Amino acid sequence: MEGSLIINNILNTAMTMLKSTSRTFYIPISRLEPGLKEAVSSAYLCMRAIDEIEDHSELARQTKAELLDGISQALQSQRLQDISKLLSPYETTLPPVTLQLEDWLLFCPESIAPNVYRYIAMMSEQMAGWVRSNWTIHTEEDLDRYTYSVAGMVGEMLSELWEWHDGTKSDLTKAVAFGRGLQAVNIIRNRTEDLERGVDYYPDGWGLEEMLRYTRRNLQTADAYIADLKKGPALEFCKIPLALAHATVKIIAVGGSKLTRANVLDIVSRVTK
Repeated sequence: MEGSLIINNILNTAMTMLKSTSRTFYIPISRLEPGLKEAVSSAYLCMRAIDEIEDHSELARQTKAELLDGISQALQSQRLQDISKLLSPYETTLPPVTLQLEDWLLFCPESIAPNVYRYIAMMSEQMAGWVRSNWTIHTEEDLDRYTYSVAGMVGEMLSELWEWHDGTKSDLTKAVAFGRGLQAVNIIRNRTEDLERGVDYYPDGWGLEEMLRYTRRNLQTADAYIADLKKGPALEFCKIPLALAHATVKIIAVGGSKLTRANVLDIVSRVTK
């Protein structure tokens, strides 16, 4: 009984944090079945935690890279307790979602935790590399490498979670496009803020039209990814952020910037009926 209460309290804490950090992913994660909900929540919050380090506006690049490398090394050596020690000097600088990274890792179901840890370690290590290079992107191949580092491998990880949960098989190449397409939408949406902090994710010579073309191509492959999924939680999860991504692209293409809350609720209602 006591163990169940602890688990429920941790789940409630995780869902509260999730709701405060991601309007897009809170809804599909909150609808997942027990077990899978904990795994995806853990994975998302871990990725959000390290993403906050990569994008932090106050930390020096060298500090960011050292923190990200340290997290990767702690995961690879299975010394999770080192993570809180690593982050403690920055408890007044880093956001709560990052400072609680060790909690999110320990929240992951034991039977799938090694898979999630492997991806968080890889992502953290690759983020450190991008921080050190000051996110230098000149070509479409550079953009592909970046979007894989921060989102394409998320698609791969989700595919492993689907199979772990109920045996759902999926195409890993298409899974990468699923993550990459969602990230490309974020790059377009955050263009102004990124340029203000001195980061340009657009390849040389690219403007909005080229970036929209890149995004639509990946979202089209993402459509094929979910079309292959059997009926079940994986499909129910993926179709929500994908529908939101398509709608955001349509709004941006006609001069808008983002979906309103009413837009989001309407889209979610339609795709979940």
